[in-house]
Amino acid sequence: MTASPEVLALADRIEAFVREVVIPYERDPRRDHHGAPLDALVQEMRGKARAAGVLTPHIKADGSHRSQRETAVLLIRSGLSPLGPLACNTNAPDEGNMYLIGHVGSPELKARFLAKLREGRARSAFLMTEPAEWGGAGADPSMMKTRCRQDGDRWVIDGRKCFITGYQGAEVGIVMARAEQGACMFLVDLPDPAIRIEEIPNTIDTSMPGGHATLTIDNLSVPGSQMLGAAGEGFQYAQVRLSPARLSHCMRWLGACLRAQEIATDYACRREAFGKALIEHEGVGFMLAENKILLQQCELMIDWCAGVLDSGSLGTVESSMAKVSVSESLMKVADNCVQVMGGTGVTERTVVEQVFREIRAFRIYDGPTEVHKWSLAKKIRRDWKAGQGGSV
Repeated sequence: MTASPEVLALADRIEAFVREVVIPYERDPRRDHHGAPLDALVQEMRGKARAAGVLTPHIKADGSHRSQRETAVLLIRSGLSPLGPLACNTNAPDEGNMYLIGHVGSPELKARFLAKLREGRARSAFLMTEPAEWGGAGADPSMMKTRCRQDGDRWVIDGRKCFITGYQGAEVGIVMARAEQGACMFLVDLPDPAIRIEEIPNTIDTSMPGGHATLTIDNLSVPGSQMLGAAGEGFQYAQVRLSPARLSHCMRWLGACLRAQEIATDYACRREAFGKALIEHEGVGFMLAENKILLQQCELMIDWCAGVLDSGSLGTVESSMAKVSVSESLMKVADNCVQVMGGTGVTERTVVEQVFREIRAFRIYDGPTEVHKWSLAKKIRRDWKAGQGGSV
């Protein structure tokens, strides 16, 4: 990946910060019942990131976002630890929410909601997904059942949401609901008594504070001035957030798998069995070699998709391709690392075990692999029909 000397120098500072300051926090006991870091831990790390000049590095001092190619260089380095994105304020869902508010929000909304996110003083949540048993929106957002209606100069929202990452402890919420005009987005202060937590289920991943909550929204009243953009355009705004957010996930988890590869390589070079180092056994050495190839392919796929987004394209198709390719490749990398390390690989003695769990979840969030492939197949057919002159 190519970047300016200024960005490369910043990336080096981020990597040094993550390796020297953040990684020791991986053993910090300040975790919730499920193992996710508590906000006290997050804020302590962010204070050190602020002092080191590596907080929110993907947004420039003037408030503008860096290019996707520049962002990739920075977010890969922050991802070297699962705690790195939290420390550097490049984590999901905040990074994607900052991007959306920065591109769609009014000056007033940016001052009220975006500023504290950029400064790392608050976390946010994106309330879109709905419970399957309720028949609501999941991978298909058109199924959205949460409703909003206008009441004078305010809007009233009712519905349910689930898998809302980081909700508990978040101070900023982006709520998506359907009106007669179509989908709408609202910025809200959290917590709000009209939004009740039903449960926070334990999940396979533990890197994000606040869990993945199931929520009931009952008569939530929001001023019309807190609508993001115009009524009925929520799905269009979701597309603004969608492709960069997919790609950001790829960036961060590539960093985590680069670290897992380092740890597995060190283990295989030090550990001996049957008279020689593990890496000298083809069954082990070949797995690490395969990983090296896959990691390089992931970097190239991210760079390619970032270039498409930087050209001004929404990159919907390209980000789907990148998300599938990178998530599936990194799953193989993480699995190989666990396998190389044997029993040690499935323990908490190293971060490899957590990286494996986090990548498994990555294959589902921001659209399961199968949904992306189905969408791509539909486009392939559309393009084929267009090539036939519409005669088929």
